[in-house]
Amino acid sequence: MRHAKENQMRRQNPNFPLCTAGTLVASVILAAANPLFGMPANTPENLPPAELVRLTVAQEVAAAERASVKHRFRSRRETGHGSQTKIYVETRDAMLGMVVAYNDQPASAEQMQAEKSRLQRQIKDPDQLHRRQKQEKEDTEHTLRIVRALPEAFLYEYDGTQDGTDDVGRIGDKLLRLKFRPNPTFAPPSHVEQVLTGMHGELLIDAQCHRIARIDGTLFKEVAFGWDILGHLDKGGHFMVQQAEVTDGTWDVTRMVLNFTGKILLLKSLNIKTDERFSDFWRVPESMTMAQGVELLESQEVRSAQAQNDKTETAERR
Repeated sequence: MRHAKENQMRRQNPNFPLCTAGTLVASVILAAANPLFGMPANTPENLPPAELVRLTVAQEVAAAERASVKHRFRSRRETGHGSQTKIYVETRDAMLGMVVAYNDQPASAEQMQAEKSRLQRQIKDPDQLHRRQKQEKEDTEHTLRIVRALPEAFLYEYDGTQDGTDDVGRIGDKLLRLKFRPNPTFAPPSHVEQVLTGMHGELLIDAQCHRIARIDGTLFKEVAFGWDILGHLDKGGHFMVQQAEVTDGTWDVTRMVLNFTGKILLLKSLNIKTDERFSDFWRVPESMTMAQGVELLESQEVRSAQAQNDKTETAERR
């Protein structure tokens, strides 16, 4: 899994609980497939579930620490207020994104000009770039804390198999399904891992390459942070993140669902309800600058708008 995308990558961080929800998402955003254990004696089905999770987490952490592949991709994010489609590009300095459609309708000329002006301000403002880089670094650090905690935070049991698809795992691979519940002996080392103590759910692991294909978790109780001083997440909160092998053989997130309510600092209400899908991954040069990224986004914007127009016209003809 890789670093969160304007997170969450795909991310905002106005307070701790909100950051924690984003971190949960980020915990399954690590990249680069690299198969392990081809020997029949160590086939995943013969491993204790906890050992399979431990090996998979080791693979995910190693992939995250050496990841350098960058992509351009599309995101469609749906909330209770409608949908927003963006084109993202990962540059050597930071993630950039441009909105190209609202509620599946191409952005207007005025909206596109506002997006382009915003991007130009980003690449010309060193302070803003520094803040973005700092935020991405913090997100990555929180992500790795969560990922490393998975083997100890939960108790696992096998619950069947299913086949990989184009947006979950790798097409044709066997995915092992594991149920998980909190490990009563787990002592969270920090607030970051605290949310895991109130969660149960399901994990899908690609048995061929030891990658997490999906994690689906639900809070079965309220989880407080800092004795409820920092805030809490309500019982019933849910998140689901799935990832798959994309066009160039690396792995990336294909869908994220977040549904959390709670309180921040005892006063401010927290209400997160989003369903975001990611597609159209294309590899870009690892040396791409932010200026080059903006240029790429603007060219993608033209093609995206045209593609949306073609789609709308086709639907109307039908």
